[in-house]
Amino acid sequence: MEHHSLTLLVDIALSIIFATLFAIIAKAFKQPLVLGYVIAGLIIGPLFGPYVGGKLTIGYVKSEESIELISEIGLILLLFIIGLEIDLKELARMGKSMFALGVLQFFLGVAAAWFAFRTFFPPAPGNFDLLYFAIALSLSSTMIVVKLLHDKFEISTVAGRLTIGVLVLQDIWAILFMGIQPDLQDPQILNVLGSLVKGIALVAVAFVVSRFILSRIFLFAASKPELVLITSIAWCFFLCGVAEKLELSKEMGALIAGVSIAAFPYGADVISKLSGIRDFFITLFFVALGMKIQAPSASDLGLAFLAVGFVLVSRVLIIAPTVFFSGKGLRAGIVAGLNLAQISEFSLVILALGVQKEHIGKDLQAIVLTSMIIASIISTYVILFNDKIARGIISFLSLFGVKENKEPLESQVTGETKRDIVVLGYFRIAQGLIDGIEDDKPSWLKRMLVVDFNPIYRQTLESKGIRWAYGDLANPESLHHLGIEEARYIVCTVSDMILKGTTNRRLLESLKSICRHHQPKIILTTDDPKEAEVLRNNGAAHVIVPGKISGLSLFTELSQMVDINGSTTIAKSAKAKPKKTASNKKKVKKTK
Repeated sequence: MEHHSLTLLVDIALSIIFATLFAIIAKAFKQPLVLGYVIAGLIIGPLFGPYVGGKLTIGYVKSEESIELISEIGLILLLFIIGLEIDLKELARMGKSMFALGVLQFFLGVAAAWFAFRTFFPPAPGNFDLLYFAIALSLSSTMIVVKLLHDKFEISTVAGRLTIGVLVLQDIWAILFMGIQPDLQDPQILNVLGSLVKGIALVAVAFVVSRFILSRIFLFAASKPELVLITSIAWCFFLCGVAEKLELSKEMGALIAGVSIAAFPYGADVISKLSGIRDFFITLFFVALGMKIQAPSASDLGLAFLAVGFVLVSRVLIIAPTVFFSGKGLRAGIVAGLNLAQISEFSLVILALGVQKEHIGKDLQAIVLTSMIIASIISTYVILFNDKIARGIISFLSLFGVKENKEPLESQVTGETKRDIVVLGYFRIAQGLIDGIEDDKPSWLKRMLVVDFNPIYRQTLESKGIRWAYGDLANPESLHHLGIEEARYIVCTVSDMILKGTTNRRLLESLKSICRHHQPKIILTTDDPKEAEVLRNNGAAHVIVPGKISGLSLFTELSQMVDINGSTTIAKSAKAKPKKTASNKKKVKKTK
């Protein structure tokens, strides 16, 4: 027993050390950390050992089953946190068009994958390879997409919101599939309906208990944060046990546990406290997946590349037309499709459960895992250049008469207030401008959009009602999807000395092109009075010369100080040396 415990400890230590090493390498190459964890499992797993070239592999893990057991706990915690982050009110606010997009993307994706790969996995009674493969290719990676869009500050754009909406609905479809997964081997309608009824009953009971019992327990425990945390974990594992007793999956119980307390005010606090624990176990989960990778044959590797190509093309072909015909724009639809072109960690979860239930073999799991690794690498660059790729596709489609005559305004798509006052650059001049607006015209704040590259000011501006957006002024193409085309007033508060890669003159032409349907009033900044005249002649409504304004302000202050000091000095000198008048002489004589 002692030897087994020591082996388990060594195996966990090796898994964490190698996961850390390859995660650092993945970050250095700007790849998802998950990729580093999987490669770590591949290196220390049985694929390369125990002997390579007659020598023992450094990190050969002898107790893969133990690692898998611990990773299952991490999987339960991951699904619990996913449940905590599912906002049912937000789902209700998505609207019919968003729901329709989520439905079409998943079910058309499954159908397309089914027909595209049926020759590779011939459907047969009791053979679920094609079904699992089709579902796996229809789910996108929430972890990768959200991270990359967050880094690019594109979460709040039209395409970003469409992407996140589809991801949330994908999670819902995955949860529903997990609900009927235990009955796939005996897919009688009564068994499936029985599982659905059990699932609905578990959801109902969970919400009733959380509403009337858990809410009071949390209120009592609120003064002790660690008690809130452990109560949440206890609730998670309690529902996992109940789900297993009902012959549902433990993972589904964890999801329901999270969703049932997501609306509590303690949800965010629980997520923050669980994150460290979750990351430890999830690391082991992906390392364990890497250990399961088998040496791919040439045909399996070719199939993996074919799957990645299918995912990339099918996402765009399904999502772009749906978004376009819903009135949200062709570019937004193409970008959303490109954003979703990878394979989800949820797919790996579903496949892992399929292997446990003997629905599929490990060879299919290895093919999907290889596809996920390839897709995650490619997707990193696809999302990085999504706008350029989308505009290239639009240019190509225009050759065949397919084009977007006018991209819809962001306020038309999102229903938000128009941001008709746009400030480009947020530094000293812009800060002073917004301070003045906040003091004298606070109603303007909700009309303002600030475009800058430094996210440090984002929270401050958004707390005032101003919308902040990431933008590179040197790349005017990136300004298209930020809502600038709706502006009535555009103020660039950055002079040519600070601008990198462009000038106010070039920026003026780009802004006029972006806002060609209605020309806004454009105010620019320059340090050269002669350049100010050129900008005005080229169409700028006004040009600020900071040095000139500072000099005039300094003159005003100085002239006031000189006038005040001058009169004071004269007054003092008059008192010190009074003139000798006749009355003064009489006073002197009397004193004597």
